[in-house]
Amino acid sequence: MNLDHGNLRALAAVVREGSFERAAAVLNVTPSAISQRIKSLEERMGRLLVQRTVPAAATPDGQILVHLAEQTALLEHDALDRLGFDEDTPQASIAIAVNHDSLETWFMQAAALFAAGTRATLDLQSEDQDHTATLLRNGAVLGAVTTLGEPVQGCRVHSLGSMRYVATCSPAFHEHYFSKGVSARTLADAPVLVFNRKDALQARFAHKIMKDLPWRPPVWWLPSSRAFVQATLDGLGWTMNPLPMVEQALSEGLLVPLRARAWEDVPLYWQHWRVNSQAMSVLNQSVLDASKSLIHKR
Repeated sequence: MNLDHGNLRALAAVVREGSFERAAAVLNVTPSAISQRIKSLEERMGRLLVQRTVPAAATPDGQILVHLAEQTALLEHDALDRLGFDEDTPQASIAIAVNHDSLETWFMQAAALFAAGTRATLDLQSEDQDHTATLLRNGAVLGAVTTLGEPVQGCRVHSLGSMRYVATCSPAFHEHYFSKGVSARTLADAPVLVFNRKDALQARFAHKIMKDLPWRPPVWWLPSSRAFVQATLDGLGWTMNPLPMVEQALSEGLLVPLRARAWEDVPLYWQHWRVNSQAMSVLNQSVLDASKSLIHKR
């Protein structure tokens, strides 16, 4: 069975962009043309490939073809680049998922190393580290920084080290809520900062102390890593902050740990689809080199 390359590109664009309209804009065609290409591909395959939801998403069968389309586009870019067709080489952009805190700390060094070694770009998608692997499975990305150590089917996995998170608050906040120690009672009363509904770091730390007791503190929902740090400095609540972002504030006494050894190391892994591509090889090495700043236990 032969598959039309243009139809595959349309499918990948719809899944990546989340709608037929945005896919049409990226490919410089009309939404009607995108719809016809998807319809033709679905008729060719004899099965539904795109869920017409908001945002649009690939079906399990569609995910397989999205993987094929993204890998084919990357290999095409590499081949034309190596043959010297610089002006005619289609722009390659590798879609990857990176957790918010890695983006704010070490990962942009990986992006800079990647830019120095290739003409391709990165389509960075920010997601919680416990959920980035889902984007790998559904075909939305070719690589992901994740907490999942078991390889997603069809992927290679590399250990990166650990991101250290420290339970911190301002000195005034500590004096107000934890002057008598960090206990189940004081944790129940103290406001906490939480990134979003997927963020379980604070709950994991609290339940080590709460044990089986319920934990329903006042919560500030704050979906920004840097605003998280500022809110902690301003005394809005306590939270688990990435050590690289608060190390100076801790050393200057602007923030304090909730208690001794109030930290958790979260192992991170780099998973990527098995693609024999020069651009992907450069990306893999760039991620591994930049991750040397993470915690590495011996």
